[in-house]
Amino acid sequence: MRIEKKVISNLNLCYSIAPMVLPAGKHFLVAAEKKDPCYLFDEAGNKVETVWTEPGGVMTMLQVPGSDNSFLATHEFYSPNDSKNARIVIATRTDEGVWDIKTLVNAPFVHRFGILESHGENYLIVCCLKSGHEYKDDWTSPGQVFAALLPGDLSAYNSDHQLPLTLIMDGLTKNHGFSVYEDDSGQSAVVSAENGVFRFYPPKQAGGDWQIEQLFDQPVSDAVLLDFDGDGVPELGCLAPFHGNDLFILKKDKEGAYQKVWEMGGDHKMWHASFACHILGKPAWLVGARKGERDLFMITCEGGVFAATLIDHDVGPANAMHFINSEGKDIVIAANRETNEVAMYTLTKKR
Repeated sequence: MRIEKKVISNLNLCYSIAPMVLPAGKHFLVAAEKKDPCYLFDEAGNKVETVWTEPGGVMTMLQVPGSDNSFLATHEFYSPNDSKNARIVIATRTDEGVWDIKTLVNAPFVHRFGILESHGENYLIVCCLKSGHEYKDDWTSPGQVFAALLPGDLSAYNSDHQLPLTLIMDGLTKNHGFSVYEDDSGQSAVVSAENGVFRFYPPKQAGGDWQIEQLFDQPVSDAVLLDFDGDGVPELGCLAPFHGNDLFILKKDKEGAYQKVWEMGGDHKMWHASFACHILGKPAWLVGARKGERDLFMITCEGGVFAATLIDHDVGPANAMHFINSEGKDIVIAANRETNEVAMYTLTKKR
C-alpha cells in the first residue's frame, strides 16, 4: 500500500473530525479540544470556512440526517475536570454563508453522541462521561446515557427551548467510548466504560424501549464492532482501559462469549483514535496513540491473520476518519492533537 501524507492545517489541540456533505459536494469538519476554532474543508483538504472561533471544547460532531447545511456538535467539554457546562449545539449554514450556532440541549459532561436510524425515525443517543464533579479527577458520580427521538426540523430549539432527553442507562464509570455498527438488523451503538462494552439498539417504533446488551465485562476506553475476517460475525476491537495502553481484538467463541485473539505490541500509550471502516475494499480499523510511540495504524485481517500497518509515526492522533473522495480514492483524515496538525492521507494500492 502506498501512503501519501499532506498536512492541510495547523490547529491548536485539534481533536474532533466529521464528514459534512454540502450542496457543493463532500467536505469535512475539524474542531479543537480547547478554546479554538472549527474549520470546514473541502474533500481535497482546502480550508473553506471558519465555522466558529470559540468556545471550542468539541468532542463530537455529526451532520443532521437529511440536511445539507446543519450539524450537531459538543461545546465546552474541555477535559474530564472541566465540562460541567458542556452542551450539544446545532450549527446551520445560512444562505449568506454565515454559520448560526444555537443550543440543542445542555448536557453536562457530554463526551460522545450519535444518531441512529430505526424504522424511519432518527434517534439521538447522548453519552455523558460522568454525572457530577466536585474536585480534580473526581469519578464518584458515574456517567449516563440519554436518548431522544430526533425531529426532522430542529429550528425551534435553542437555549430557552431545548430538546428533552430521557435517561436510558445509569452507573457507567468513565463513560468514554462510542461507535456505530450497522448490519442487516439495522444500526446500533457501541458504548464502552469501566463497566465494559454495551450495545444499544434503538426502539423499533416511536415510543418504544431501547434494548441494551452487554458484550464484554472488562474496562474499555473505546470499542468497535467490525467483521475483520469476513465470516459474518463481527469481532470486537478494544482500546483499554480508560485512556489506556492496551489494544486487542476479541472474537466470539462457540458459546457466544468474546475471547482475545490478537493484541498489539510496542510502547504505545493512551490509545485514543478509533474508527472502523473499509479501506481499499477491506475491513480496517484505524487506531492511534497520543503518548509513547504516538503512531497511527490501520488494523486488518488477511487469511485469519491480523496485521497492523503503520500510516504515520510520532504524530499523536486524537481521532481519525475515512472517506472515499469523488475520484474513488481512499482518504484518511487525522486530528493529530499532540502535534497540532490536521493531516490528510491518500491510500492507494501499490502498482
